[in-house]
Amino acid sequence: MVPGFKLEQPQGRVVVTAGETISLTCTVSGNKTIIGPVKWLKGWGSGNETVYADKGSLPRVTRAVSGSNTDFSISISSAQPEDSGTYYCVKFCRSVRDDVDEVFQHGKGTEVSLHGSALVPIMVAAAVLLFLLLVLCIVFCMHRRKCRDKAKRPCPDSPAAVDNFSPIPQLCGTKGTPSSKVLDAETSHQPSQQSSKEDNDIQYADLQLLPQAARHGRSPGAACSEYASVMVAAK
Repeated sequence: MVPGFKLEQPQGRVVVTAGETISLTCTVSGNKTIIGPVKWLKGWGSGNETVYADKGSLPRVTRAVSGSNTDFSISISSAQPEDSGTYYCVKFCRSVRDDVDEVFQHGKGTEVSLHGSALVPIMVAAAVLLFLLLVLCIVFCMHRRKCRDKAKRPCPDSPAAVDNFSPIPQLCGTKGTPSSKVLDAETSHQPSQQSSKEDNDIQYADLQLLPQAARHGRSPGAACSEYASVMVAAK
């Protein structure tokens, strides 16, 4: 260890929910003569993965303070289940002999885990949405079946149709006139028809004076007269 150089990775564990941003802290101080980059590795040993480096990093990883020589904190956006693991902030030193980067100093590691609480509301919301869709489908099917049954069912005759086929004659402008009123209306026209028939007949009267012969039971001074009427139909 070079005197005066210090790498700090204070976070022991970070818990986030899916979709949130993971913030990892790492700072260096002291001796600045050590040549070599600072990287973030996920895991340790032969199976580690480089999360951040000056020459390249994962798509969702960014520096918290861009261009800083002391603050190498990073942020991982839109946390996903595969982001779970232990992350190490590592200071490398360039070997002059082999021209390769060797581990100079590293932090104690930060364990990142995802909490499932964010997934529960999403699953609940999805279940509620599916339930509402199911209810709407059931209501729609019931309404469609009801309309289909109503279309197959014969419609009852309307009052107008019943009145049109009623055996009882009706007066114009009167709906549902009782039979007694109809008969009275028919009989009310009979006198006018009979009177018009009588108007077509012509009566002839022939008046003749009778002789002044004395009759039994009559006074001598009373004059008697009789007439005969003949009715002839007009042509």
